[in-house]
Amino acid sequence: MPPTPPTPPPGFPEPITADPPQAIARPLLTQSWLDLTFLHWAVDPADVAPLLPPGTVPDTLDGVTYVGLVAFRMHRVGWLRLPGLPYLGTFPETNVRLYSVDEHGRRGVVFLSLDASRLLPVTVARIGFRMPYLWSRMAIRHSGDTVAYTSSRRWPGPRGAHSRITVRVGERIGEPTELEHFLTARWGLHGAFFGRSMYLPNTHPRWPLHRAEVVECEEDLVTAAGLPKPVGGPVSVLHSPGVPARFGRPARPAGIRTP
Repeated sequence: MPPTPPTPPPGFPEPITADPPQAIARPLLTQSWLDLTFLHWAVDPADVAPLLPPGTVPDTLDGVTYVGLVAFRMHRVGWLRLPGLPYLGTFPETNVRLYSVDEHGRRGVVFLSLDASRLLPVTVARIGFRMPYLWSRMAIRHSGDTVAYTSSRRWPGPRGAHSRITVRVGERIGEPTELEHFLTARWGLHGAFFGRSMYLPNTHPRWPLHRAEVVECEEDLVTAAGLPKPVGGPVSVLHSPGVPARFGRPARPAGIRTP
């Protein structure tokens, strides 16, 4: 008979909270995320697990995990307390992300791909941080209550991987559901930084979320990231005008902060 797995301690994983669990007094990075649309599909945790970094497993809600396709405008990325950059730090971005939890109960996201339209930030992120940034031709257009995002990958590939997303933005959500908090209120990033598995904490104000309706969604970024093609339409569609965000210094999985 196989051994019984250990019982997780009380409070494991950390609770889902709409507000950040802690402040970041000395940010490593500052930026704003604007004009966001969140599309999510349910996926099998067994398909997700091999794509996560060591020390993490799929984060689930009621036994289900999700893949997110998030399109938005990055605005004024800045280092430490320096002002954010108006040109190099401002660009459209579309990412494919998964939901993770580590052995310490810290919930986070894992990025499988991050398409962005500025080559220099893409190169710095790939070389300096080993983040899966990709250079793409991108645009965001507003027309009344609709927002359209387009993306076509240039480098490193697969060249031509693309997305065309248009949503109609609806009413503000007064009380988001537990699932909506689970998909958006994520207070850290799991990944491999400088060749080691790390956890990068972040904070931002509570999301202002709106209902949204898909007008068009034609994409192959999810399959290009190594996941099965989503079946049917997204199970959750949300929009937000955005928030300012701050990232703290990375912590190793053991919780030891880097110098």
